[in-house]
Amino acid sequence: MERVVIIGTGNVGMSYAFSLLNQRTEVDELFLIDRTRAKAAGEALDLHSTLGYSPSNMKIRLGKYSDCKSAQLVVITAGAPQAPGETRMDLVKKNAAILQPMIAEVMASGFNGILLMVTNPLDVMTQLAWKYSGLPHSKVIGTGTVLDSSRLKYTIGHQAKVNPKDVKAYVIGEHGDSGFVPWSLCSISMQSVEDFLDNDQMTAIEDRVRNDAYEIIKRKGATYYGIGICLARITNALLSNEHAILPLSNYDPLERLYYGYPCVVGRGGVERRLDLKLSAIERRKLAKSLETIRSGLDSAK
Repeated sequence: MERVVIIGTGNVGMSYAFSLLNQRTEVDELFLIDRTRAKAAGEALDLHSTLGYSPSNMKIRLGKYSDCKSAQLVVITAGAPQAPGETRMDLVKKNAAILQPMIAEVMASGFNGILLMVTNPLDVMTQLAWKYSGLPHSKVIGTGTVLDSSRLKYTIGHQAKVNPKDVKAYVIGEHGDSGFVPWSLCSISMQSVEDFLDNDQMTAIEDRVRNDAYEIIKRKGATYYGIGICLARITNALLSNEHAILPLSNYDPLERLYYGYPCVVGRGGVERRLDLKLSAIERRKLAKSLETIRSGLDSAK
């Protein structure tokens, strides 16, 4: 019985739940936890209405923290949202204060599954979740740059007039303004991306991907559909033991830091990190991005 607990039933948490219901998944039970129990109960009832036609047959329930004990996956989406004009790093102190008691409740249940962080600033919150939980770093992960990379694949595919699923490219580093594209490693099928795009196009694509969240927030107040489908993808990779490669926020033992970087994931969490051969310029960009995350951790203290 595969049990997933979502903590936080706002737009992100419910876009994730709805994405799970719209595809075949390993999830048998979905528990919803929110500080406003009436909202979580209402969301569960609303999701029940999909089951007459959904490809899924999962049981959806109003949850409590004790339900985390037998969960394979706990997904934390709760936290203050990013407002227009705010960066993700502006959320550090208020979301760190929310996170610590939440993690304490999860761990008090006896939870020993995988903890998946979504709350921003993502990499800082993932590192703090690891610290607060005491779980092995292989079992504490963040969504990292999976969403950024999805936006990148779409934008490259649109510009090059190819299917985004044939684009092999990642954003790495911070899920935020300092994340970057290692263009030297990007390809479309088995050809270098430089066979399809010139330098000006690549610069414009990277700028657009970096600013997409700000544009969405300015126009509609929040982003949630993209991260919802990314969370469903991560969930299936974990529970189906796919050994899939995803740029999750995972722990680098050399840097002693969490950040978005391609890793192999399966039922036990992160199995191993890839060894990317970055150019000298890309290594400098990564170092700068890691310093941004470290500054966020310092401000959380």
